[in-house]
Amino acid sequence: MMPEFQNKLDFGFDLFQGMQRDNLNYIYRGLFTQNITDNIISLAEINLDKAGESSKIKKRVFSIMVEGLQNITRHQEENLLEKYRRSGIFVIQKQANNYYVTTGNMVFKESINSLTNQLNKINSLEKEDLKLYYKKVLNDNIISSKGGAGLGLIEMARKSGNKLAFDFRDIDLEYSYFYLHTKVSGEDEEDSDIPKHSLENIKGLHEILNKHNVLLIFNGIFSQESLISLLSIIEGHMAGIIALRKKVFNIMVEMLQNIVKHADNKETNEGNPGIFFIIEKENTYFLNTGNYVLNSKLDALKTKIEYVNNLTENELNDFYNKSLFNFEIDNSKESGLGLIELRLKSKEKLSYSIHKVDNNISFFTLQTAVY
Repeated sequence: MMPEFQNKLDFGFDLFQGMQRDNLNYIYRGLFTQNITDNIISLAEINLDKAGESSKIKKRVFSIMVEGLQNITRHQEENLLEKYRRSGIFVIQKQANNYYVTTGNMVFKESINSLTNQLNKINSLEKEDLKLYYKKVLNDNIISSKGGAGLGLIEMARKSGNKLAFDFRDIDLEYSYFYLHTKVSGEDEEDSDIPKHSLENIKGLHEILNKHNVLLIFNGIFSQESLISLLSIIEGHMAGIIALRKKVFNIMVEMLQNIVKHADNKETNEGNPGIFFIIEKENTYFLNTGNYVLNSKLDALKTKIEYVNNLTENELNDFYNKSLFNFEIDNSKESGLGLIELRLKSKEKLSYSIHKVDNNISFFTLQTAVY
């Protein structure tokens, strides 16, 4: 049986609202590998293309992302305690015309002075001086055990055109958490310092994610392209746990397809906005989707879920086969098929929450557990 875990599904709507308010596109928290970072970049590329950003802005954002992600993987110390091995975080957001890329990773406390001195030195230099400093470090061939003497940090400052915001948070006697927050100014924006509250908001959100054991969040317009990159990121995170990975993967496909096909839009007809997040707790993955649903559809949706939840496994299989071979199937029945698939694959009842937004639309959160 599934381990006891009381998860407030309203957390999904609160998370969605918070990410919408701060224009957070997506967050990944966990283990970073080359495959995972490649898919994070791919997901960002899809979002930037959809936003219609210029090639200049896309190039700058990609450069900052690559350097930031390399910084995380570079500092995943080989002798890092196992409980800290999956502690990296990556966040991308857009505020007005500016993009913000935030990375976080565990570092030994003995590294803090060196990192602080490097970052203060970089932030004290103007554009031309940064260029000269980069060449000096490169020519002097000052190489550290992690592959460079802050070359990546210098590049981030050069390519962003802004000062680098950073902070450290104590974890225990040996480790601290290192946050790096980089602003990429938009086409019509002048380069400037990062607002003080900007990084503080991310740190606060990170604490909430740690508290709820949230592994990954994607917030935005769902499409087939973004779905593929999301699936690849999770598959990479779960490498080695073959049976569980396959089960999570199959259920994710069904849940994400449900948003792509059946979510409603509160404001426009361009794509389906929603949120997907995974909570990891006691060897169980809680997969969650949240999206808008027209109030006129709620009664039918609740009836379908309750009906499917009350069926035995044999009854589920019979009902699925009857529905599958109904050749007059329409969209509403197709949605019902997806719910049956989720029940059959997870072997658990579906949990859901409905938060009324206005007289026309509500926010619907669906959760299933995999273990």
